[in-house]
Amino acid sequence: MNRNIIITGSAGNLGRAVVAKFKREGFKVIAIIEPDSGDEVEDADDVYQVDVTDEYSVQEFSKEYQMQYGELECMALLVGGFAMGGIEETSSRDLEKMIRLNFFSAFNMVKYFLPMMKKANNGTFLFVGAKPALQPNEGKDVLAYALSKGLVIDLAEFTANETSDFKVRSHVFVPSIIDTPQNRESMPDADHGQWVKPSEIAEAMHYAASNVSLRNMTFKLYGGVY
Repeated sequence: MNRNIIITGSAGNLGRAVVAKFKREGFKVIAIIEPDSGDEVEDADDVYQVDVTDEYSVQEFSKEYQMQYGELECMALLVGGFAMGGIEETSSRDLEKMIRLNFFSAFNMVKYFLPMMKKANNGTFLFVGAKPALQPNEGKDVLAYALSKGLVIDLAEFTANETSDFKVRSHVFVPSIIDTPQNRESMPDADHGQWVKPSEIAEAMHYAASNVSLRNMTFKLYGGVY
């Protein structure tokens, strides 16, 4: 059985948790890291350096992947970034940066791997949204981030529509604040016990990817914060 998963952003806090979970569950993990980052992903079966925000780089990787593996069960699109700023503080350059990092990193991968999933009539895309993208009242101080993640959520819906006649699924995972060392450092006085852990998101992703009865779901992973 085809058990290959590509994980972008695999060296990040969430990425490492997702790599570890899918590896434990018997998947062959193909990890994507940023070129020249020096990152290592020890649990992965194979590691590729790809700038997923660059269309040409993704196109070349898709050709290489098809030659090496040929099949794809699942793709976790975890590359992303965060930025503060409301409407008045956000420049068009800030917005472009967030869209490139959060949206194009997902769009490019979907564009070049969707044909493979359609041909096999099988596969699952795992997208990462953000709570402020669903609840605009929480996005006023993180405008560029919220808008770019809103595009990711829209992309998941467009992908689901594109594959409505195929056994290809698109799930969106919408975390609140993720419990990472960086977030704890930036918000030392917060109740960290209320945050969602990377391992919990990884569990949800594996659950969705492994249950073919679930189709095009949105998972709200808000921890103890509502």
